Amino acid sequence: MALTPHDDSDTFEFADGATVDRLGFGAMRLTGEDIVGAPPDEAAAKRVLRHAVESGVDFVDTADSYGPGVSERLIGEEIGDDPEVLVASKAGLLRNREGDWIPHGDPDFLKNQVLCSLDRLGVDAIDLYQLHRPDPDTDFEASVHAFAEMRDAGQIDRVGLSNVSVDQLETALDIVDVATVQNRYDVGNRDEEAVLRACEDRGIGFIPWGPMYAVDEDEAGSVLDSVAERRGASPHQVALAWLLQHSEVTLPIPGTSSVDHLDANLGAARLELIDEDVRELDAIDPR
Repeated sequence: MALTPHDDSDTFEFADGATVDRLGFGAMRLTGEDIVGAPPDEAAAKRVLRHAVESGVDFVDTADSYGPGVSERLIGEEIGDDPEVLVASKAGLLRNREGDWIPHGDPDFLKNQVLCSLDRLGVDAIDLYQLHRPDPDTDFEASVHAFAEMRDAGQIDRVGLSNVSVDQLETALDIVDVATVQNRYDVGNRDEEAVLRACEDRGIGFIPWGPMYAVDEDEAGSVLDSVAERRGASPHQVALAWLLQHSEVTLPIPGTSSVDHLDANLGAARLELIDEDVRELDAIDPR
């Protein structure tokens, strides 16, 4: 089938009525090596962002730890406070030059980080701000309360979570409305299926990070190759199409620093898998 570089995925509606196309863009790769520092060519990184928006992408995901600060800054400089684009960011991880990701959920730190994110993104309020990862050294409820207070202060419009369990999601829901959950999930790794189903039950968006990791895995990769050959698509497109068809609340955010790869990813929104394809992909052993 012919694939064109346009985001033609269906939409997801948040509880407050805002909608986004379900196939978004992840901006983690618009940084330096190991996601630390600036990219080799900032102008090229901005062209990718601009091309995504001009191609119909209206959901962009980033984090204060990407760079750190670099991805947010580039988005702020290129997209700014565009009312047609919902920008999501995250706080709760520290970085170092070795590339480590260190949980830090102290409420005062999180409230400081939202000020930095607001400045870099160039907005008065962040569309969606997510707790990047629960901190084992900080009470989880205290971290969530910090996000609830940011929302009440008008600094963020919606609260999201990342890398959480069903129990943690339920705990957070007793404190604040949760718009999205972002956990690792793909056709070859479905450890978070229970979290996905919990999101479905509550109308919460589920953002699967690493949506195309399965392409590089032996078993999943071979099935993706087979389906892709039949459909005249790429394995990456098949992996994304499976996520879009697997659940109505999935919001895949494939990331890239290449305009060509971005176009190819967006083509997945036009790829409709038939029953035979889905059966083969569903049968992949997620172990």
